Amino acid sequence: MARLDMSEVRAMTDDQLLDQIEDKRIELFNFRFQQASGQLEDTNLLRYAKRDLARLLTVQRERELAAQITEEGADA
Repeated sequence: MARLDMSEVRAMTDDQLLDQIEDKRIELFNFRFQQASGQLEDTNLLRYAKRDLARLLTVQRERELAAQITEEGADA
């Protein structure tokens, strides 16, 4: 599992970003399930998955706010 770099995340299209968010949520669920059942050997994977998901959601929110600002600028 490779860690996400912010420059790579920002270079993604909106569709790729949504796919990555969905994949990270599934991955995080699986890690939580493995941890609960005692099968997760590297507990840092859970932390890294959370951080990667947060990075993806941050970029998604930045894009939403940027679109909102340009929309408001067009209305003025």
